[in-house]
Amino acid sequence: MANFDDMRLAVEALSGGKNTVLLDDREMPSVMVAFPKFKISDVIAGGSENIHPAFMVGGAEKECIYVSKFQNIVMNDRAYSLPFKDPRASLNFDSANTYCRNKGEGWGLLPYSLWSAIALWCRKNGTMPRGNNNYGCDHGYPHEKGVPTYYESGKIARCATGSGPDTWNHNWLPDGICDLNGNVWEWCAGMRMVDGEIQIIPYANSMLADVSLAAGSTEWKAIAADGSLVAPGTSGTLKWDWVSSKFQLTTGSLTYTTDQGNGCQYKDMTLATGLTAPEIAKALLLYPDEPGGDYGSDYHWANLVGERLPVCGGGWGSTTGAGVFCVYLNSPRSNSFGHIGFRSAFVN
Repeated sequence: MANFDDMRLAVEALSGGKNTVLLDDREMPSVMVAFPKFKISDVIAGGSENIHPAFMVGGAEKECIYVSKFQNIVMNDRAYSLPFKDPRASLNFDSANTYCRNKGEGWGLLPYSLWSAIALWCRKNGTMPRGNNNYGCDHGYPHEKGVPTYYESGKIARCATGSGPDTWNHNWLPDGICDLNGNVWEWCAGMRMVDGEIQIIPYANSMLADVSLAAGSTEWKAIAADGSLVAPGTSGTLKWDWVSSKFQLTTGSLTYTTDQGNGCQYKDMTLATGLTAPEIAKALLLYPDEPGGDYGSDYHWANLVGERLPVCGGGWGSTTGAGVFCVYLNSPRSNSFGHIGFRSAFVN
């Protein structure tokens, strides 16, 4: 314990208290970033004074949620956030969630609502992170490179966690959250699409150990046009449709039912005639708060048939499509590939 106390004190001193070291049920350490709560109006122009849903867990506001500083590795069936490691990949959604929850009470797979909050914070503060999205470097800044840990077809694929420059962190500072753009896609919890209908587990309740994330869980809720949460399958819930080569947020019947993936830049998403996007849709990256604005050319991808769970951020070869506003909803929960990883979070 003494050695870990020394590690925690050193990490907190170097980061001015913005990073810390948390121990799990086996007294093993993870380096975490304290991400403080904020109001929707802090990140969305014209937004309400309500707290962003990422900071509501079990009906209570949380002052902060601790985010893994690094994409996670796995030891003893538990997830860990440690620097200069090859991030764990080739695992499906349920395995990623289990590795996080195995750590003990308060630990869970990073909620999609929290990923959304981080993305909106980065855009608002002008620190959209760069990263390993072009085989070991950033596509727009090729002099920015990470330390290779895995090669594929003779090219650099994954890089060591946190081995890139500060601009690869969410705040462009040494104390930031690393590698949100590229390297490996990241499974996120508490959001899915089922035959085009958008469903969530409110709000960051996916962090609770007794909340089931299973396909048949009754915790899943759909979103009505006014932003209220209703039972899946209720008439008039928010869906994505594929219209004129773009995703359209709609509450009507879908016109696109072919089992294949499509994608467009997030800024180019459209809105069905007569629909006003509710605030929760903007807070959860379901529809841009500033249509046509600058979201770093990040893409949203989706397959509108069946159950699809999000992986976010992009991979080592995603180039211009990668970034914190990049969401890929093509994957069933069973997908397990070398370019998909994850990170854990902790809430008191």
